[in-house]
Amino acid sequence: CIFCKIAAGHIPAKIVYEDDLIVGFEDINPQGPVHVLMIPREHVGNVASVEPAGAELVGKLVLAGAEVARDEGIEETGYRLVLNVGPHAGESVPHLHLHVIGGRQMAWPPG
Repeated sequence: CIFCKIAAGHIPAKIVYEDDLIVGFEDINPQGPVHVLMIPREHVGNVASVEPAGAELVGKLVLAGAEVARDEGIEETGYRLVLNVGPHAGESVPHLHLHVIGGRQMAWPPG
């Protein structure tokens, strides 16, 4: 898994957040001035495969995403936290990841 290799430091990425459980790095195909992917270090398929015991990890992923939004200066203007599940939603890497996207006016509905 490419994200497991990034988390392990085997593939270079621009890391903007790290703790014992989570790594955050800049997306290589950004959808906004700020686009960071937050991933658990441990391989988890996607949010649909998270068991109830994994709820704490998902919560920590969201809180880490909010911290990145503060650090990137987009907390006041707003940002999106996005979890994609499956190919129709745009999930291209089968490793749980949270997108933190902001820094510009976002369209609604997304499209």
